[in-house]
Amino acid sequence: MKNQWTTAKAYLSHLNWDKTSNYFKLLLSFYWSRAVKKPIIWGMPSTLSIEPTTSCNLRCPECPSGLRNFSRPTGMLDKRLFYNIIEQSRKHLTYLHLYFQGEPYLHPQFTDLISYANRAGVFTSTSTNAHFLTPKNVEKTIESGLKQLIVSMDGITQEVYENYRIGGKLAKVQEGLSLLIGTRNAKKRAYPKVILQFLVTGKNEHQIPELKSWAKKMGVDELQLKSTQIYNYENGSSLIPSDPRYSRYVQAKDGKWKLKKEIENKCWRMWQGSVLTWDGKLVPCCFDKDAKHVMGDLKESNLSDIWRGKKYHTFRQQLLQDRKQIEICKNCTE
Repeated sequence: MKNQWTTAKAYLSHLNWDKTSNYFKLLLSFYWSRAVKKPIIWGMPSTLSIEPTTSCNLRCPECPSGLRNFSRPTGMLDKRLFYNIIEQSRKHLTYLHLYFQGEPYLHPQFTDLISYANRAGVFTSTSTNAHFLTPKNVEKTIESGLKQLIVSMDGITQEVYENYRIGGKLAKVQEGLSLLIGTRNAKKRAYPKVILQFLVTGKNEHQIPELKSWAKKMGVDELQLKSTQIYNYENGSSLIPSDPRYSRYVQAKDGKWKLKKEIENKCWRMWQGSVLTWDGKLVPCCFDKDAKHVMGDLKESNLSDIWRGKKYHTFRQQLLQDRKQIEICKNCTE
């Protein structure tokens, strides 16, 4: 609770009248769109996820970066493109997640990107597998102004950890995490707040009690137990937890598996924010990992035109009418 309040304090400190009024415009237009079954947008995106790179050092089995099976181009975000999108969105952007696919610390200018957004008055967050939390990167991360660091660690022993984080070294993750927290505390800094994220699977759920004790001892600010997205879940998978609290899926009477939550013809994400790939493609959300639904290219058009453009309008219209027909929505918990 203390961490959540401190994080909220940092988030609120970046707000102003323009950002707050924009958020409420989006909220009102979302509910009005649902009422009239027609997409209406009265604001600009308040949140963005921007992809620094598609490169990754691990081989996670349910991740396109890990599987190396992207159908879209792979590469590194150009800092000039990043600066451009921040300048276009800084007046209404309340939350920036510098992550989509890949390992962000592999981008050679990653912490410089964070610093730029921080100076623009934007709350910044990122996700990492923590294999690159070297003394140099730790120092640069703390000085960058990053407010939230999400560390993915899906096992408390090497044997279990490497079941999902294939190619990863748990000792290196723990060493980097300890260095970051220790350095931050020694400098008497409040940020970045460290969230330890544990993707619960059928292979690691038995370690949750031990994980909670370890996280407390380590001094992480928050522990999140997250359900795992599984691509071909219909016939079951060893990655589906036995504890239904941690699973996105339930077994139907016919033996097949299905989403626990019924898909509804609504999605706040389509009104709240968007995702930018490393090469400037704007896609509707983080479930569109292969960028099948490109709303526009920020190298060719500005954000406002894309956000209010025909492609976005058509996509939102389909979502309000029959969301089950959209492929990327079929495995979503929203």
